Amino acid sequence: MNPTLAIGADHAGFEYKELLKKALISRGYAVKDFGTHSTESADYPDFAHPVASAVENNEFDLGILLCGSANGVAITANKHQGIRAAICWTEELASLARLHNNANVVCLPARFISYAEAEKIVDRFLHTAFEGGRHERRVLKISC
Repeated sequence: MNPTLAIGADHAGFEYKELLKKALISRGYAVKDFGTHSTESADYPDFAHPVASAVENNEFDLGILLCGSANGVAITANKHQGIRAAICWTEELASLARLHNNANVVCLPARFISYAEAEKIVDRFLHTAFEGGRHERRVLKISC
C-alpha cells in the first residue's frame, strides 16, 4: 500500500509541485496539496508548517516540500518535534535520508534541479525504507 502524502511549495516550487502531484496521483498515491496555488510570491512557512504538522500528527505518512533552495522549507519543517526533513538534490541523498535518518519529509530545491530529477528523487524517497539497526539509536537522539 502506498504511503499517504502531504505536499506543499512556495511560488518557486509551485510548477514542480503541480507536476509531482499529478504524477503521484496517477500512480495511486493519496496526496493532499497544502498550497501554494499559483506562482505569485508566497511565504514558504505558510506551506511548510501545515505539511509538517500533518505528518507530525500522523494525518499523512510522508511529506514533500519545495522552494527555491529547499533551505527555507527544511528549516521550517524541522522546527516540528516529530519531523525529520531532509534537503535532497540527488537520488542517493534521498535514499540515505530514508535509510539512515528515517526522514519523513523530503525537501527539494526547485531552482537547482530539473523536474526529471525531482521526480526521481521523490520516487527514491518513497521507495526506500528505514534501515533501523545502528541508525535507530542515532535517530532517537535527534529529539531535544
